[in-house]
Amino acid sequence: MLAAPAHRTILVVEDNDVSREGLAAVLRRADYRVLVAANGDEALYLLKGGPPPALILLDMLMPVLDGVHFLDRLQQAGPHPPVIVTTAVGALSREWAEDHGCAGFLHKPVDTKQLLDEVRRCLGWPPRAA
Repeated sequence: MLAAPAHRTILVVEDNDVSREGLAAVLRRADYRVLVAANGDEALYLLKGGPPPALILLDMLMPVLDGVHFLDRLQQAGPHPPVIVTTAVGALSREWAEDHGCAGFLHKPVDTKQLLDEVRRCLGWPPRAA
């Protein structure tokens, strides 16, 4: 099987092993190439080391470097891939995400169909027919 092109690469930034691997599995089944990071610091390191992914899925509550501080550093670095916030924090909303420069928002637990639809929307692709 050929490697997915860069426009089909997604970086999943999530500290929970089960959530991170679950998101990655769903995306891989949908033919995306997936990079994973357990916190914002690991994600920044990955972003410096190669071509940028097409999209970033970002948890907000993580050790080492959380989602809010990751967003600050990402935005300071200049142009970056679109970000979809994935969080269980009830106080955060799509409006909060948009106000912080994010392209998308999903509440946890993340529904598979909603995940894939939000990824496609943020990449500018039409959603799959149900």
